[in-house]
Amino acid sequence: MEKPTIAQKSPFVMDMKPGTYYWCACGKSKNQPFCDGSHQGTSFQPKEVVIDEQKTVAWCGCKHTKKPPFCDGTHQNI
Repeated sequence: MEKPTIAQKSPFVMDMKPGTYYWCACGKSKNQPFCDGSHQGTSFQPKEVVIDEQKTVAWCGCKHTKKPPFCDGTHQNI
């Protein structure tokens, strides 16, 4: 099984507006934490996330979270 590339060892904390977003699961996107298609040719697929109201989100940056796409603190153990 392929392992994702660690984009950063902390979450991407962002104020998000309502909409549909695609979280990068492979860690190779140049548009972190969102997918830019860099996963092509790998076993990874982006995770679709629908946000219904404006809120602050902690997107996983290490790509090893147990609760994708959100940070669960796993980066502290990498």
